Amino acid sequence: MCGRFAASARVDDLMEFFEIDEKVDGLPPAAYNIAPTDPIAAVLERERDQGVRRLLTPLRWGLVPSWAPDARGAARLINARLETVADKPSFRKAFASRRCLIPADGYYEWRPVSSASGKVRKQPYFIHPADGSPMVMAGLYEFWKAPDGSWLTTAAIITTQATDHLGYLHDRMPVLVERAHWDAWLDPGFTSGADALVSVPIHGLEFHPVSEAVNRVANDGPQLCAPLNAE
Repeated sequence: MCGRFAASARVDDLMEFFEIDEKVDGLPPAAYNIAPTDPIAAVLERERDQGVRRLLTPLRWGLVPSWAPDARGAARLINARLETVADKPSFRKAFASRRCLIPADGYYEWRPVSSASGKVRKQPYFIHPADGSPMVMAGLYEFWKAPDGSWLTTAAIITTQATDHLGYLHDRMPVLVERAHWDAWLDPGFTSGADALVSVPIHGLEFHPVSEAVNRVANDGPQLCAPLNAE
């Protein structure tokens, strides 16, 4: 799964990298310990007066289906499994026409380790592209109308079975979208075969242990991503 990640790229850099037409107000600042229900930045395409526009917009992490009676279950729907996303009621409509890209520096996973005394603890690791480029995760977004008439826009990250390399840490990992497939993935009219647009790189991702300070969601800062022996 992907339950915590870092995203620190500047808005101007994201605008250029994704060839954004329009940015939406309320984009979150850089953050190195993003947790469920936090605001995130995402790339999506929507019909505007000028035609289809590529937007950089804030979403809330944790998808609330349009038919949900309330938003309380959002923290449970932070990930959507690629194997079932096209069929699961919570995700299938969003997967059909409301796909997005979620940029990140990388994400965290925890691996149980035993001390000399036999006590087991969970060691956090940071997984990221080896070349320092943005990690472009496949996502879904959905609109939910609250009883007071206000709208909430939420998102989930699509995951799949981890590669052998990353399976050392966890059996799931985020699905990534290569640049060549961004246009089709974001196109609301692309309604069949979307699962063929995503990829699981066997190479290109690396990981290192980090401080247990990341365990506390209130902690933030680039030091959380730093290799443990570099602190």
